[in-house]
Amino acid sequence: MSGAKEIRTQIKSVNNTQKITTAMEMVAASKMRGAQQRMRQAQPYAEKMRQVIGHLAQANPDYSHPFLQRGDGNASSDGKSGAVGYIIISSDRGLCGGLNNNLFRGVLRELMAHRKAGEEARLCTVGSKAIQFFSRLSAPIIGEVSQLGDTPRLQDLIGTIRVMMDQFEAGEISRVLLCYNRFVNTMTQAPTMEQLLPLPPSDEPELVERGHTWDYIYEPSAEEALSLLLERYLESLVYQAVVENIACEQAARMVAMKSASDNAGKLIDELNLAYNKARQAAITTELSEIVAGAEAV
Repeated sequence: MSGAKEIRTQIKSVNNTQKITTAMEMVAASKMRGAQQRMRQAQPYAEKMRQVIGHLAQANPDYSHPFLQRGDGNASSDGKSGAVGYIIISSDRGLCGGLNNNLFRGVLRELMAHRKAGEEARLCTVGSKAIQFFSRLSAPIIGEVSQLGDTPRLQDLIGTIRVMMDQFEAGEISRVLLCYNRFVNTMTQAPTMEQLLPLPPSDEPELVERGHTWDYIYEPSAEEALSLLLERYLESLVYQAVVENIACEQAARMVAMKSASDNAGKLIDELNLAYNKARQAAITTELSEIVAGAEAV
């Protein structure tokens, strides 16, 4: 019965693992609801800010902020080609399927394309997984932040965002891209790459087809108002992306843990079948030995 005992030990081990994955699935489902609520609460502000900034990018202001300049933006102060900046948002923990790897593969393709074109890439990483992955590459990491928790605070992100904005204003970076996972639904999380800087113009039809220049009235001044507004806008976009990525993380972890629990159940069924066969074989052998002994007497 040594084989049966080993199988029984395996069944107990897999059963304990199934209990853990089931508990993790329920915890992820609970956290996902909270993350979705925070994501929905942040969306109206981010969408309104996006609309206003789109209007500003389409306008013709007297003061031209560096974030609104639509030139090629690739010349730095020393005349060299500027680098491309990436703000990469990932999770702090694993066990969430291929969520992070799908995003990292897309970023890697972009980095390889920049390397072939002779362009430099500079990274700002949000989340432990991004720090661990991209620290092994040659691309410099100029800012990083991790351990934001399930309820991130904007104060913890400002430093990382500020580094990218300062280098863009100084002409050291020609473009800044935001890379994160966009929440589509519980089963689908889409790796997304959006341009932050320079700010793209609005794609609203009434603005595109207007055909004449216009602008807002600023108080106290266009320079002061635009500087503050554009900084808040970029911060709101990154914060929205972080909150959305957390919702994606919890959804992916819930699906991954459910799949693990189902696989554990199938494995338990297979082990139970093997255990019953081993026990039946041992009983049959014992009965044969008893009958053989009785016939010998």
